[in-house]
Amino acid sequence: MTARTAHTTRPPARRDRRGPGPTRPTRPARPRGPHDWFAERLLAVVTGQRPVHSLLGLTVGPAYDQLVSLAPSGPPRRRLRPVLRHCGRFHPGPGVIEAFARIATGERVSAMAFRLEQGPDLRWRCAAVEIRGPRP
Repeated sequence: MTARTAHTTRPPARRDRRGPGPTRPTRPARPRGPHDWFAERLLAVVTGQRPVHSLLGLTVGPAYDQLVSLAPSGPPRRRLRPVLRHCGRFHPGPGVIEAFARIATGERVSAMAFRLEQGPDLRWRCAAVEIRGPRP
């Protein structure tokens, strides 16, 4: 083995001088929680990709009525598809999650806040939903 080949990391059949690209440090994967799952489903409902009744058994209190008022009433329009950029949470007490999500639609950013409550059967249900900023 020559000194020239000892310092390269390219496969033997490769003849160009490029080496591996720079590596970016990766963050460890954050465990997904119920707030992530609900954020995706709520976004699908308020953008018209899923019907409101798909969350009927997963809402309590005024949350279902809030979803009905937030969901589009007509057929889905052709436009940019909103993307869930970030979802975070806060635990104010046992069995309660207050969550937020950043939603990007092209260059526009909206915020969605929602509250999850754990029932006696240990299932999470959405108790409130609110959206601020341009509608996704």
